[in-house]
Amino acid sequence: MKLETRNQNPETKSERILIINGPNLNWVGTREPEVYGNQNLEEYLNSLAKELATRNQQPRTSNQTLETRQSNIEGEIINLLQASEKDPNTIGVIINAGGYSHTSVAISDTIRAMSKKVIAVHISNAFDREVERHKDLVAAVSDGFIGGFGLGGYRLALVSLGVGV
Repeated sequence: MKLETRNQNPETKSERILIINGPNLNWVGTREPEVYGNQNLEEYLNSLAKELATRNQQPRTSNQTLETRQSNIEGEIINLLQASEKDPNTIGVIINAGGYSHTSVAISDTIRAMSKKVIAVHISNAFDREVERHKDLVAAVSDGFIGGFGLGGYRLALVSLGVGV
């Protein structure tokens, strides 16, 4: 999903924030509501994008767009990270790698090689769950980690990237 509203100023530059969600996060809102809540993740992220688009209508020197992607496939997540690194308009990445956070050396290596700011997010507090979730390879190499704040963690990650919504 990509939502953007252009400022009328021709001097305005475009800045993109990419949110990448990993395996099974397309089921948030119906899967384990006692852990992840009842709100649909896509709907929540759409509301953040709309807030950002409304903000872009005010006079500014840059327009910021929020783009979200979800994949259950490790290689696709790596391709998204690599493409964001090459994109001069991408100012940062928010990643919730889901279960890959605890197992994927490949995603971790990709983030380690990036110069763009990367914030890792978990909806639940992984350290209050099964022991296999206590090791987070993605958070260990990210610029920041936000976990346990429900879907609000995505908003906190945007703020950490300098995007006020």
